[in-house]
Amino acid sequence: MKSGGNPNAPHVPTHLAFPMTQEIYGPRPRRAASQRGDHHVTSPAPGTQSRHRAPMAGAPAAQAVELRKVYGTGHTQVTALDGVTATFPVGEYTAIMGPSGSGKSTFMHCLAGLDLPTSGEVIIGGDRLAGMSDKRLTALRRDKVGFVFQQFNLLPTLTAEENITLPLQIAGRKPDKDWFDEVVSAVNLRDRLKHRPTELSGGQQQRVACARALITRPAVIFADEPTGNLDSRSSAEVLAFLRRSVTELGQTIVMVTHEPSAAAYADRVLFLTDGRIVDEMRAPTADSVLDRMKGLEPGQETMYQPVGA
Repeated sequence: MKSGGNPNAPHVPTHLAFPMTQEIYGPRPRRAASQRGDHHVTSPAPGTQSRHRAPMAGAPAAQAVELRKVYGTGHTQVTALDGVTATFPVGEYTAIMGPSGSGKSTFMHCLAGLDLPTSGEVIIGGDRLAGMSDKRLTALRRDKVGFVFQQFNLLPTLTAEENITLPLQIAGRKPDKDWFDEVVSAVNLRDRLKHRPTELSGGQQQRVACARALITRPAVIFADEPTGNLDSRSSAEVLAFLRRSVTELGQTIVMVTHEPSAAAYADRVLFLTDGRIVDEMRAPTADSVLDRMKGLEPGQETMYQPVGA
């Protein structure tokens, strides 16, 4: 039986969903809230708020406190994160950089609720991730977190419009028309909404992924090497859009990248080495980031190239 509040919404069989898409957003529910005529999330009764809830007044979009992530045991033990603490203010664009094996991807995955830290705490949009069930984590990722990956993770059977609204459809929620129009205008894809991914360029597919990340109005968007598969022109378009989403839409973005010219779009850069934050740079430029990376990984100057090179 087809579910969801929008009778025109596409049916998305679970077997068609890419593993990462399903892991993030969860399977399509059998019975959505919209079927009951209820489009609102029910708040807990006074005095029964979840213990996961953190104070919201002036709260950052995301926060990590003393995160540790250890793989293996004994002589095979590897410490990927070693007591990382960082705050990501609302409406700020942060780039995370570091040599290969520095822990930057592990850090982002723990922040996004895709991996569990060995110890420490993650808070997203006022919610503490520690102790959450898989169901609650899935709901949090779907409602409060946006994702943009190097692999676009678009469903090939859906149009651009259907891919953009996929998180809402899975949640059984209707898109806000005004917000949808604003997001589509921001990514400049209005004339491509009825096209499927195979009919779009790489840059256009990544812009669809960016719009999908924005459509739920998340507390924070995590971007993992978002320009890694793009040419220089498409890379610049995607990075410029991410920058505008912060400046014009008030979005919060955390981006992992190895490209100094991509990091230059951010408000600040956090540098990781051996699972620890070793430096922070405000108002970065491609040259200043490149110089800092050379100091972190001597002899590897040639690996840091301009975006799309």
